[in-house]
Amino acid sequence: MKRLLQAPNLLLATLWADQISGAGFPARVQRAYTSGIAGELPPDQCLPEVWVDDDHHHAPALALMAAWQAAPEQRWHCEACDEIVEGPFEQCWNCGAWRPASA
Repeated sequence: MKRLLQAPNLLLATLWADQISGAGFPARVQRAYTSGIAGELPPDQCLPEVWVDDDHHHAPALALMAAWQAAPEQRWHCEACDEIVEGPFEQCWNCGAWRPASA
């Protein structure tokens, strides 16, 4: 096992571990419940961590995380409500219409 990253909270650690596992790199969350001892230990030592089961999966899993964190920013025009939508969103924030395939 090898530590992949430290997460700011248990929710993100679990989400990231599930996504990495779903991509073919079995991963698990360690230190899931250590937040209760923050103060007894330094807070940064109590954050949950995501670990990959196989050391050989460490580099590709890190690359996958980096790709997910660098999601392309987009700007598109919602034809339903005439709103400009910016960011990696697939739906219009104003009316809920889906982004056109050509955008």
